[in-house]
Amino acid sequence: MADPHDELRAFWDRDASTYDGSPSHAGSDPVEAPMWRAALLRHLPPPPARVLDVGAGTGAMSLMAAELGYRVTALDLSPGMLAEARKKADRLGLDIETVIGPAHKPPSGPFDAVLERHLLWTTPDPPGALRAWRSVAPEGRLVIYEGIFDRSGTRARFEDALIKVARRARGLPPDHHGEYSAELLAALPLAGTPSPLPLIEAVREAGWRRIRMERLRDVEWARRMASSPMIGWMLTVERFAILADA
Repeated sequence: MADPHDELRAFWDRDASTYDGSPSHAGSDPVEAPMWRAALLRHLPPPPARVLDVGAGTGAMSLMAAELGYRVTALDLSPGMLAEARKKADRLGLDIETVIGPAHKPPSGPFDAVLERHLLWTTPDPPGALRAWRSVAPEGRLVIYEGIFDRSGTRARFEDALIKVARRARGLPPDHHGEYSAELLAALPLAGTPSPLPLIEAVREAGWRRIRMERLRDVEWARRMASSPMIGWMLTVERFAILADA
């Protein structure tokens, strides 16, 4: 296929107008958002450390970090997503820098920490991106927030069908405007991984050290609380943080 970044940019530009319809995407759920703020304070160096948020999207993590006193640079491939982040920052009176670009071409830094949430699975070259982040945080920390989103099994497909029925019954919109093409998914090495192991291996390959992991059970609980009982339990995703030092 052509450069997958072109399709990724087009997908997320189109998704920008509907992405924040999900409170989890937007960081606006009144129970889940404090869980993320607590995680940021646990995992990042103390404020006012300089943080690069890669794949910042509409700015959920960037804005929460800025509220906590961090100096934040939000990097994203999609101008449309970053425009939404900029609007929210201005409305909240928060000072964040926004930079348009792919994950493997971060701004020069230096940064005290590099942060990402749900970005590495949609990166064509995860080790290459991780090496680039290490180069702009040579004495910094890596904070990765990911989950096990594999829905390829028979049970998962059955649950997904029930979830669609339940969402329609409650009048809830889909989380995204569409889905990645099969060709694009094939170009993403970490798409659909059923284990954190490939992520850990990519972090190690990129030269990060002192790798450790934490299960984000508080965030999982908050996601269940925000959903109807049936949807919440069927959509339970194992979420975790991977931390490392340059």
